[in-house]
Amino acid sequence: MYKQSVRGGLARSTFCLVRFGFHLTVFPLFQLILLSCALALTLAAPPAPLTKRSPQGGPDAEATVVAQDQIINEGGSYAYNYETSNGIKARQTSDNGVSANGEYSFLAPDGTSYSVVYVADENGFQPQGAHLPTEPPAPEHVIKLLEDLRANPPSDPEFDLASLDATLARLRATQG
Repeated sequence: MYKQSVRGGLARSTFCLVRFGFHLTVFPLFQLILLSCALALTLAAPPAPLTKRSPQGGPDAEATVVAQDQIINEGGSYAYNYETSNGIKARQTSDNGVSANGEYSFLAPDGTSYSVVYVADENGFQPQGAHLPTEPPAPEHVIKLLEDLRANPPSDPEFDLASLDATLARLRATQG
């Protein structure tokens, strides 16, 4: 059965499938084509251009490398350093290609100079700098607890005494 009606100024065609007990409402063909075109144009529109913070690119946009050295050895060891015209300096060395130590410095937009010295090894990236936060002093009772554990280590084969010693040394250093 086919039926066409006009409600609120919008013509709709309704197909009644009486045998299956439901109605299917379909927009007229021209409305479907119009909707498809609008969707296609929306999806095909080019993305909005990325905007820079400043039209000129800022004071660092024209920075150039003024010095650069690098050494890469077959055994995996390496060393590099570079300096740019805007005050960035970096240096890094490695004896095995896995762990490294180095330093870098730069000038902030307000003119403040920042320097970081670091070690990167099996314990992760460990930076140090006057501007970086430091670990607060460990509470005395925590150090006492770890010292007691050190004096009476558990019999668990997974227990790592060297790790406990390293943790104790680090926490003792925070106490001044």
